[in-house]
Amino acid sequence: MTLLSRHAENLFWIGRYVERAETNARLLEVGQRNALIPTIGGGYRNEWIPILKASGTKDAFMDKYGDIRQRNVESHIFFDTDNASSVASCFFRARENGRIVRTSLTSQTWDALNTAHQEMLALKRTERSAFEESDLIDWTLRHAALIRGAIEDTQLRIDSYDMLNIGLYLERADSTARLLDVKYFVLLPQVDLVGSGLDNYQWRTVLRALSAHRAFNWAYGGEVTPGKIADFLILNSKAPRSLITCAEEVCNHLDRLARAYGRTTEAQTQARRIVARMTEITVDDIFDEGLHEFLTRFIDEIGALATLITSTYLSGETR
Repeated sequence: MTLLSRHAENLFWIGRYVERAETNARLLEVGQRNALIPTIGGGYRNEWIPILKASGTKDAFMDKYGDIRQRNVESHIFFDTDNASSVASCFFRARENGRIVRTSLTSQTWDALNTAHQEMLALKRTERSAFEESDLIDWTLRHAALIRGAIEDTQLRIDSYDMLNIGLYLERADSTARLLDVKYFVLLPQVDLVGSGLDNYQWRTVLRALSAHRAFNWAYGGEVTPGKIADFLILNSKAPRSLITCAEEVCNHLDRLARAYGRTTEAQTQARRIVARMTEITVDDIFDEGLHEFLTRFIDEIGALATLITSTYLSGETR
């Protein structure tokens, strides 16, 4: 038996799709920055393979495009509606879910969703040579921020608001983990580069792609090290995109639903377990386990929690 209305799943997926669109833009920024780094032996590396792996769409990309070139990856991640996770697909699906639950959204939230979709249609009709990749990235980040701002500033703090944010923070947890995992895929063939100037540049790139470079400096100051960055993006509850912050926010919104409906659920219990485990570990524990192994396990746990939330609270088929 579900706890919420038949519109709950639409709200949940609005939050997820908006955050997913932003994540794809951030992945493009990581790829763009890393593609400019010369190799030790000269020439330039193809850094788009780890981006496609992190997006979870490498196989679909290879089936359609075959050749891993920057222009193809940009098209696949930004414009391609055959890719269900592209920026264009995400804004379209967020808007469609918003249309279905129009009466649950404020006019400001709906306008922000609709504007992003309509502008995307105009972008797709424009000659690609008119855009720099940085323009597409900035456009996506701006519209995602406008939608989230409208939600935060105008939506009533009721169950619809909680479902929007549960979707958002589940997606952000998954996204931050995948962006961090780009580091693993990039360094895997050249473990001897760990601790080098290239290694440190790539860690800084991840910070910049998450709009967290200045916040990191405020929080830690001094030398930028992999351990400090991992601690900031995984275990620092003051960082808005850290894994622990996302898990805590999901837990908080599930607690609000439990109070509103007078019933706790297994989803709430599982979210608390994730937060408790992350509270007890250190960054040394994470590196001892292996960053990739830790992130893979965390992504699996977040996915399992999302499935549990769907079966507990939502109705209808997943969109």
